[in-house]
Amino acid sequence: MDVTAITNARVFDGDKLSGPRTVVIDGAVIGDDAATPTRVVDAGGAVLLPGLIDAHVHLHDRVVLEKLARHGVTSALDMATWPPDRLASLREVPGLTDIRSAGLPAIGPGGIHAQMLGLPPEAIVTEPEQAEPFVAERVAEGSDYLKIVLEAPGGGGPELSAATALVEAAHQAGKRVVAHATSVAAYEMAMTAGADVITHSPIGGPLTGDHAERLVAAGRVVIPTLIMMRKVTEQFGRAEGFAGALRSVAEMHRAGVPVLAGTDSANAVPGMAFQVNHGESIHEELALLVEAGLTTVAALRAATELPARYFGLADRGRVAAGLRADLLLVDGDPLADITATRNVVRVWCGGVEV
Repeated sequence: MDVTAITNARVFDGDKLSGPRTVVIDGAVIGDDAATPTRVVDAGGAVLLPGLIDAHVHLHDRVVLEKLARHGVTSALDMATWPPDRLASLREVPGLTDIRSAGLPAIGPGGIHAQMLGLPPEAIVTEPEQAEPFVAERVAEGSDYLKIVLEAPGGGGPELSAATALVEAAHQAGKRVVAHATSVAAYEMAMTAGADVITHSPIGGPLTGDHAERLVAAGRVVIPTLIMMRKVTEQFGRAEGFAGALRSVAEMHRAGVPVLAGTDSANAVPGMAFQVNHGESIHEELALLVEAGLTTVAALRAATELPARYFGLADRGRVAAGLRADLLLVDGDPLADITATRNVVRVWCGGVEV
């Protein structure tokens, strides 16, 4: 088995950088220093990070995985890919980004997603009685968690009774629930329905301290997708809306809500007037999280340790012996300047160099 020793690397441990040290890749995992290397890579003082995790993407084909991997995204959480055979073809591709997915999301009969995404009729859930069979189908297809697209009340998404039933059915099946919400009213619905994770930051009026405290008390997690929120507000000439999205993230982070880095990258979604590019967008998202008030350390953890923790990926997110060898070597110090993550030198996905 190949054993690679990465020498003279400054390693991010979740809080700080180490002095120059050696990290061993033993097959698909991070090994210990006792292993005899068959190859040595001199990092020359570059910074070694855990592979980045983009907590909100949309997949299409192998090219997407290649783009993600080249930019250091070694794991990605997909929020809508169908049919099941397409999704299956993108799982466990050696040497490329490892994925988890919601599969087919639940939507309502109206709203922008019903009009734009070209989802099949079985995605529409309007009555609580549909929740259990919908979830059972997703579980049978291999979905790792459930995605619900919530709109403001009356906006065409699943109403509260249906959303609550979907959450309950998913939890009974042992699945987390991710709720799409782009307004304060939709956030309120997601919290009431019991969703575990809320993706997007509200556009316009920001969340208040009371909202943030309720999110903390309920153990909720957020994926703000600030780069997508900026694209949306620029498209519709609503700069003040993005300012509100930034304030919401600042409020939630101050209150202690776990904030994860996700981009909503979706280059081939039909009907989209703007696109967020896979891979390169995670680095812009990190910069926007810092702009919103996160420290550079908190931003890095938002793309490594935290998504691994809150999506049950216990084998990754840190540089530690025994964990999956998902690693990103960058030129520069991202703790001093978060944009250094863009200076990708080398990437390993499951021990395979990209």
